[in-house]
Formats: sequence, C-alpha cells, structure tokens
Amino acid sequence: MTKRKLGIAVIGLGGAVGTTMVAGLELLRKRKIDTQGLPLAELDIAGLAAYEDILIGGWDVYGSHLANAAEEHDVLTHRQFVAVESELRQIKPWPGVGNSEFVTNIAGENQISAGDHRGSIARIRQDLEEFRELCESVVVINLASTEKLAIEGNEIFNSLSSLEKALDDNSADLSPAILYAYAAISAGVPYGNFTPSVAADIPALIELADKQNVPIAGKDGKTGQTFIKSVLAPAFRSRALKVEGWFSTNILGNRDGLVLSDEDSLASKVKTKSSLLDDILGYKVEDHLVDIRYYRPRKDNKEAWDNIDLTGFLGQPMQLKVNFLCRDSILAAPLAIEIARCLDLAQKLRESGVQEQLSVFFKLPMSRGEKPEQAFHKQEAALLSWLADNAEARTK
Repeated sequence: MTKRKLGIAVIGLGGAVGTTMVAGLELLRKRKIDTQGLPLAELDIAGLAAYEDILIGGWDVYGSHLANAAEEHDVLTHRQFVAVESELRQIKPWPGVGNSEFVTNIAGENQISAGDHRGSIARIRQDLEEFRELCESVVVINLASTEKLAIEGNEIFNSLSSLEKALDDNSADLSPAILYAYAAISAGVPYGNFTPSVAADIPALIELADKQNVPIAGKDGKTGQTFIKSVLAPAFRSRALKVEGWFSTNILGNRDGLVLSDEDSLASKVKTKSSLLDDILGYKVEDHLVDIRYYRPRKDNKEAWDNIDLTGFLGQPMQLKVNFLCRDSILAAPLAIEIARCLDLAQKLRESGVQEQLSVFFKLPMSRGEKPEQAFHKQEAALLSWLADNAEARTK
C-alpha cells in the first residue's frame, strides 16, 4: 500500500467536524467538489501536503463507523453522502479517552480501558505508531467536545516535572485533552487544539514541545462569530469609532451545542470568545456580552446575532447589527485541515514550540509573548509571510 503524505489523527473523529473533514477530502479526491472554503488552496507552497495525499483516522468515544455519524450530523447533502458512503463505512474511530468529570452530556462506550493515565497515554501512542505506518508524517488535531475549565493556577500545569508527577499519581485534575496532547508531543507528533479545552497551552506542555522539537498551535478554532469580530473590530478602531457595547448570541443544535448546555463547558467556551475584543480595541468594552444556547432543531445550522453600539464624531450614537446564518462544520472542517497542513510543514522546517503564525485560525491564539495578535488582517499577513518566506527558502 502506498503511503499517504500526511495523516491527520483527529480527537473526536466521529463528531460533525471530523466526519465533514473526511467526507470533504474524499469528495475532493473524486472531483465531486472544488476547493471552495479551503483558505490556502490557491497557494502553491512547497512542502504543504496536497489535499488528495491526506489520510484521516482518529479517536472517539462513539465507535460507530463514519457513515452512521454523517447521517446523524446531517451536514452533507444526500448526493454528497451517497458519493462517499462506502468510504465512510470503512472508517471506525479508535477507542478514545473519556471522563464524565470534564465533559457531561456525552457518554459513549468506545473508550480506552487502561486503568490509569500512563496506560491511556501508552494506548494513544500505540495508535499513533500504527497510523504512522500508513503515512509519511502525522499530525494530531483536537476536535473533541469542550471540557470544563481547568483549575486556574494549578501548580501541576506549571512545569514538565510537576506534570510528570501528576501523571504518575493519576491525578484527577488531568483531563482527556491534556492526556492526548502529552501523548502526541512526547511521541514527536505536531499537535493543534481546535477546542477551548486546556491542553498544549499549559506551561508544562509548551516546555515539552520545546524539548521534543514539536510544533504546537491553538486554541479554539475561529470560525463564525469571533471571526466576524476579528474583522470588524480593527475597522472600528481604524475609524476611531468607540464600541460602547457588543452583544453576541449563538444558537446551535449539534453535539457541540449539547455539550455547551452544561454550565462548566460553556464557561470554558465563553472565556475564549470574550478576550479578543478588548485586545484589538485597546480598551475594555464595558458591555461585552456573549451568550450561547443549545437549540436542537437547528442541528449543525448555527445562527449568530451581533448587536454593536458605537459612538462617533460629535458623540453621536450608531448601531450595527449582524445576523450570520452559517454551517458550523462547513466553516470548521477546512480550517482544521489547513492547520494540520501548516503544522506538518512547520515540522518539516524543523520549527518547534508555539507556532504564532497560525493565530489567524484561533479565537485565543497561543503566543510566546504576553498577548497574541488578534486583528484578523494582521494575523493573515503573518501566516502568508511565513508561507512565502519558507516557499522561497525551499526553492533556493
């Protein structure tokens, strides 16, 4: 069997975004769709894996094959589903790490039975080794459900030695997201966190990534409402329009929405969505409110409303209202693919640690400095500059 250039090992493979990634790449290979929605598709960059050379596998606490998952999530059109149904039926998620203390409303039975943290990590690494036999390189992308907020200031996160001890002690403070991130990074596999969950952004795992020379990126994919914010807010600042208030609300009815109906998981999500505005504008918006609601009938069709109150010249008030009716997985899946391609390129270039140039893809970007850049146009320029510089370097 010919090896694929890049393998993407997805945490949460059976979710709406994971199944959409797999289906989308299969449809591309069959020339049933074009590359619309893939932000880097028009760039010819040496070293970026071609879409048709990508293989996807991964873990999920729900073990049903991806054809069943795709039917449940109802993202694909009937014609698209029929075109890739046979391929989706051949893919079943590997058993995943589950913990109801960190994610409620999810109770899948396809779980690793390892007994302790070290055993779970060993199983994850075994899965990665077997996947590597099918691909020239592998990247891990976390698409799992949002976990509750980790304990702020927990000392076990502050250094690699403290984290190693916590793993040995089977600490109850270590979430599945942290176990996956540790397993990937310690195995030398690049890791991207598309979720708000605490994972590779803790000091201990940043230290491990630097030690292992592994590129990492995160967190929380910037797909809908926060993407719009990161575009509009710099424009308001440029025109000296003061934002007096910004009320944002979302409704969605997919599995992610169900998880976010739990207050602890919701708090984790809201935290990543709330910090961006003040950082871009340079002042605190007193009335910045973010609300997310699970509304089952919408399924993957997310609706986001924004009401923005502005003050302009002569102190005159103005308003802008935005109503974004979008498909959550249709926005997220292409970004997850591009993040994996870029992390794979970073590893080929022997870059390690936090990859700040990937900030354009995330709500709360990881940064080596005190605060990450949040303005979309500046983030995009940084990514394109990195890609162009490396394309030039690889052709010399």
